[in-house]
Amino acid sequence: MQDHTLSTVAEESGFKRTGRTDEVTRLCAAFAAAWPRAVHSLEFGRSAEGRPMRALIACRADPRKVPVLMLQAGIHPGESDGKDAGFIALRELLGETAAPGVLERIAILFVPAFNVDGHERFGRWNRPNQNGPEETGWRTTAQNLNLNRDYTKADAPEMRAMLGLIRTWDPLVCADLHVTDGADFQPDISLQAEPINQGDARLYPLGRELRDALISRLAAQGSMPLPFYPDLARTDDPSSGFLLTVYSPRFSTGYFPQRNRFTVLVETHSWKDYATRVRVTRNTIVGLAEVLAAHGVEWREHALQADAAAAHLGGAEMVLDYGSGWRETASGASLDAGGAGGTELIDFRGYAYTREPSPISGEPVTVYDPKTPQVWHVPFRDRVSPSLVVKAPLGGYVVPCAWAQDIGARLALHGIACEPVRARSEGVRVEAFRATQVRFAAAPFEGRMRVNLSGNWGRETQDITAGALFVPIAQARARLVMHLLEPQAPDSFAAWGFFNACFEQKEYLEPYVAEQIARTVLAQHPQLQDEFSRKLKEDPAFAASAGARLEFFLRRHPSWDSHANLYPIFRVDELLASASPARG
Repeated sequence: MQDHTLSTVAEESGFKRTGRTDEVTRLCAAFAAAWPRAVHSLEFGRSAEGRPMRALIACRADPRKVPVLMLQAGIHPGESDGKDAGFIALRELLGETAAPGVLERIAILFVPAFNVDGHERFGRWNRPNQNGPEETGWRTTAQNLNLNRDYTKADAPEMRAMLGLIRTWDPLVCADLHVTDGADFQPDISLQAEPINQGDARLYPLGRELRDALISRLAAQGSMPLPFYPDLARTDDPSSGFLLTVYSPRFSTGYFPQRNRFTVLVETHSWKDYATRVRVTRNTIVGLAEVLAAHGVEWREHALQADAAAAHLGGAEMVLDYGSGWRETASGASLDAGGAGGTELIDFRGYAYTREPSPISGEPVTVYDPKTPQVWHVPFRDRVSPSLVVKAPLGGYVVPCAWAQDIGARLALHGIACEPVRARSEGVRVEAFRATQVRFAAAPFEGRMRVNLSGNWGRETQDITAGALFVPIAQARARLVMHLLEPQAPDSFAAWGFFNACFEQKEYLEPYVAEQIARTVLAQHPQLQDEFSRKLKEDPAFAASAGARLEFFLRRHPSWDSHANLYPIFRVDELLASASPARG
């Protein structure tokens, strides 16, 4: 007989409703009381509005000595499938009505409602394109931040708490539980696993093994799982087919591979009813527990080997961003930038649809007929290629004193080892990045003005003062170090606008003074005339810009700001003599 103290609101309502934060608090306490030797309920942080963030750790062994599976639910609270399915699956695993014995071989770390403030912003129309439950939470936090864009910058208190939980328990696999939007089709779930396309290539076969084993289990239970997230190549146009996206580390799916750990992006389909979605998510959680119980010890050993290998990445080339190799022509046709390879036609089980211009928007709108199954013969562009490759520094990075406190605190959130520089060093041979083009975003994104930098690393000397921070590349989190500190990486601190002041010109000259200085420089260095004339001839944009023409000469005058467009983090070839060896 069902113990109703362990039941969810979803179950009690016939999957018409989902519970709120009080349910999470109640169920966490009830689970810990029902299985006191196997379950520990913990508060791991507080939200922006001061709500407790709760998690359960369930294991019948020592949870610090077995592989850990993390279930991250409610990062987007409207997508409540993971919360309800997580409680159901965990109850069955603990009661051994499902996968008996797995909790003796693995631990499950369950976060039912990551975005707890968004979870409390309840409403009937928070997810209008989703088939149940009747009311849900809101996508973003009380600070209007999307937590699944915050893994690297860690602006939200909720994310800082989550990173602390990850540092404490070091989950081998993170299952990030979502509900997808988009086209209407027959598959009820998609599973995109990593490392398969990014991270340590030696882990790719294990990532595929994890994904394929899970897909096999779900298919045997009647589901129709997809091995990729179904991103349409053109929004709302099923005929355009699908693109494989390699997610950057602002997302959970891109973050864990940089830690040499596994992740599965679990997306049930929003057009399926809520009972179906919760059941499929429950099956996914149980399947993951079974797969990890069977292979977790072996996979953990490989992950630890990847940690050790990461400590030797100095001087190696690292991929920091990817492109699909696909572009759209002016006529709307789709092409692979590199030719026909990398695109395959797949038979995709969708529904019949029409696509007609809307009398409201004037744009073509897709209308599906879910009563008429139809196989779509569409392209799937599954080839990704590196779009940014950077050679790792031989020694590491130096964060100057002015930035050390803030950047050091953020690096610590990620468990990245670093050490203070204890004595001043003059004339240190470094690599410095100087931006040649700075493009600020036109509008803020996730509360920050992002920036795109063009430029190069170059050799020069810099004085390093006491209080600077040395971040060695020789550490297990080396991949993550580069994603955070390489200025052109898509989710670096620089890209998120942490150093925007460094790329603003602060001192200006009156035009007549600038003209006088330019003439003085040219008189002192007449050889510049040929270079100037050549640039006028070869660069029309330069020739048309009075400011750029003046700047050509001003940059060569002692009054020019030597820190202008200088990225304030340097690369070094070896451990600084004044820094202690890094720990961790």
